[in-house]
Amino acid sequence: MQFVSIEFFAFLFISILGYFVIPKKVKYIWLLICSWCFYFYASKTLLLLLIGVTLLAYASGRLLDKDNTSAKVNKKAVLIISIVLMVGLLLYFKYTGFLLHTVSRFQVLLGLPDSMPVVNIILPLGISFYLFQAIGYIIDCYRGTIKAEKNYLYVALFISFFPQIMAGPIERAGNMIPQYKEPKSFSYDGMRDGLLLMLWGYFQKIIIADRLSIVVGNVYDSVDSYAGTTILVATICYTLQIYCDFAGYSNIAIGSAKIMGINLMQNFKHPYLSGSIAQFWRNWHISLSSWFRDYLYIPLGGNRKGNARKLINIMIVFAVSGLWHGAAWTFVIWGLLHGLYQVIGSLLMPVRNKLVSTFNIDRNSFSHRLFKILFTFMLVNIGWVFFRADTFVLAVDILKKMWGFAPWVLVDGTLFKLGLSAADVYLLIAALIILLIVDICNLKGIILRDQIYKQSLWLRWIIYITATIVVITCGIWGPGYDAASFIYSSF
Repeated sequence: MQFVSIEFFAFLFISILGYFVIPKKVKYIWLLICSWCFYFYASKTLLLLLIGVTLLAYASGRLLDKDNTSAKVNKKAVLIISIVLMVGLLLYFKYTGFLLHTVSRFQVLLGLPDSMPVVNIILPLGISFYLFQAIGYIIDCYRGTIKAEKNYLYVALFISFFPQIMAGPIERAGNMIPQYKEPKSFSYDGMRDGLLLMLWGYFQKIIIADRLSIVVGNVYDSVDSYAGTTILVATICYTLQIYCDFAGYSNIAIGSAKIMGINLMQNFKHPYLSGSIAQFWRNWHISLSSWFRDYLYIPLGGNRKGNARKLINIMIVFAVSGLWHGAAWTFVIWGLLHGLYQVIGSLLMPVRNKLVSTFNIDRNSFSHRLFKILFTFMLVNIGWVFFRADTFVLAVDILKKMWGFAPWVLVDGTLFKLGLSAADVYLLIAALIILLIVDICNLKGIILRDQIYKQSLWLRWIIYITATIVVITCGIWGPGYDAASFIYSSF
């Protein structure tokens, strides 16, 4: 059940209506029923896997609870076994084919017969996300950060909550379970805020991202047919597409939960206005970045064991992050490239500081900040090529060709031959300008929703109605007006 579908709107309406009608003490049970129904609709019998994961997380948490003083429980062994089982599930469902294919390629390179079987394993919806939430819950119980939950249904709801199960945000039990235990009453402000967040998410997804995907698909599927600047434009389009697609999903998820008085963590903070790769990762997919920081980078030693170890830890984290995103070497290379960016940036910091001092550069000046933003944006663009390309060879080919100087394609009508009509191109440009304005406002701490709330009643409703009509009439609702899928739901 995709967020961009009539079925989801109907499901969400019933879920919210039931949530505010039923007694407060059983609201969490209603949410769990809705979440399991949502997952069953999308994945059928794979719901049993989700329930099994929640049972494992619940049992492990009880064994690891700091109040469990049984001498017979080896808590470190419980932690290791439970995490190994969780990671094993992820490896089996997501990486079996990738591992067999890699071994097969090595056999061919060594001149050996290809003996690897062909497997076709269905990837459960959202498995990368809900397994990470389960692992985080287990580790928090082990550390004593949270108290293990005695009611299985709360743990099940935490891992299964339907707005976030497909693609996050990857939440923490310490934030979510208390909200399930103390549900809020209906709030007009909460409903209004949630609906506007959802509307903005749909604007990002079906006005911007789905139009950009047409351009990207046309160019990347036939790279040899286009000049260098056109390929560069398509690459920038993908950079913007994946942002609007994933941030759009996150805003819809956060908005859906907010209507029910449940607060999910922010997942994006104007990432393309970042002045460094490190800052980019503090603002991009924040729930995943912070998860890797808390549950991998810090346990590896973080920056506590010297600079060399810190840089090694960064490379490990980003290699794992790349592999988490997809079962292909292109994703690993994408992750390693971002790790390498940060390692080089750290090593060159003394040189950069010396240049700033020598040439008396004002780091707070607009020109300096703009240069850093554009340079970081370019580095991120290069990385996304590996993320989008189907093979490493294609990614390298794109990187070679996209720097070809052919700026005339921007004015000779080529842009109108990439799958979009002239009207769509102009609408896309206008939408991207709105996106830039909103992100700049967020950077400066100006929340436009709050500014809208301050306006008079008639003006507010003109804005609400106009925005809704634009999204409904100008949105691309998938091929043949069917539900459009989100990029990250496949991870």
